[in-house]
Amino acid sequence: MGCGRMGGALLGGWIGQGVAAQSIRVIEPQPVDLPSGVVRHGDGSELPAAFQPEIVLLAVKPQVMDTVLPPYARFAGQAAFLSIAAGKTIAGMAKILGDSAAIVRAMPNTPAAIGRGITVACANARVSPAQRKRCGALLEAVGAVEWAEEEGLIDAVTAVSGSGPAYVFLLAECLAEAGRQAGLPSEMAERLARATVAGSGELLHRSTETPAKLRENVTSPGGTTAAALSVLMAEDGLKPLMIKAIAAAARRSRELAS
Repeated sequence: MGCGRMGGALLGGWIGQGVAAQSIRVIEPQPVDLPSGVVRHGDGSELPAAFQPEIVLLAVKPQVMDTVLPPYARFAGQAAFLSIAAGKTIAGMAKILGDSAAIVRAMPNTPAAIGRGITVACANARVSPAQRKRCGALLEAVGAVEWAEEEGLIDAVTAVSGSGPAYVFLLAECLAEAGRQAGLPSEMAERLARATVAGSGELLHRSTETPAKLRENVTSPGGTTAAALSVLMAEDGLKPLMIKAIAAAARRSRELAS
């Protein structure tokens, strides 16, 4: 259900991992480019009466979930529902699908578009071990997967990894602007900031050392990096600001949950 950016990223990941295109049906009212063999329906009512899905992926906006989900309640008790709709709780979906519905709530992030995402998932008691394994495998098609036993943790997950890419992109913006303020030509500042953030992220990804150790490796006592970090690591520096930002995002996630 839904084949926007995240749904499309997951679909591409599945096909890339060898899932048969003919085994996938996409419910998407808007025309989209789909891999050859995948069948698109404009509405769930177009599904054949005998259709028996193994997994129903819910990749629609949470605002429309209450409207579009009811026709799929007929699959409860046989299929697992895998939702990536932010802010829609398992209890909120169970009200529509029924108490027998096996539901996995997952929070991926946008690097899934390049196979480098990370997703945290939480399952209700109706999800069998086999369904949990299957949902995990489908999510792993676009990156790493973590499981949370308490659904309440999803709000913090949303704040850290779900929204986190935006914080990193903001860092690149700020780094480029600071370079311009320091006298660099605008395009050079942009290139330097982009390459530095991307390269540092890749180094962090490949390294077995902690972020703190990698930071220390760059920092010579009394040097230029130390001078900058004395500002960023001050009592009113980046750490308390990030804690405040994460708290705000988690609070908003709780407010939106239903």
